[in-house]
Amino acid sequence: QVQLMESGGGLVQAGESLKLSCTTSGLTFAHTAMAWFRQALGKEREGLQCISWNDGVDHYSHSDQGRFTISRDNAKNTVYLQIDNLAPGDSAVYYCAAGSSYICPGPSALNCWGRGTQVSVSS
Repeated sequence: QVQLMESGGGLVQAGESLKLSCTTSGLTFAHTAMAWFRQALGKEREGLQCISWNDGVDHYSHSDQGRFTISRDNAKNTVYLQIDNLAPGDSAVYYCAAGSSYICPGPSALNCWGRGTQVSVSS
């Protein structure tokens, strides 16, 4: 059974940074593309970035202005999302998702999700 567990969210002040983690089990992590999404209250889920098996990055959104960095540690079966210079508009539940192959699919094709971690940014 595939399981994804996000962590690292919390309440921070504008301008601070966070590094979110998503620890996985039940899949061949090193051969799986992984992605991060977010969903703010009352808004649609937004794709952020995806990282393929060989660390290639697809940007699902170009609105992050370089503040988001996805990375992976295959030895730890974990994918990360570094968010710098947080702003109140970044407040959302952040989800990781696993693809079904080693390359990044379109954002609507990811089929396995974690439960999310809440990020709240105060001004």
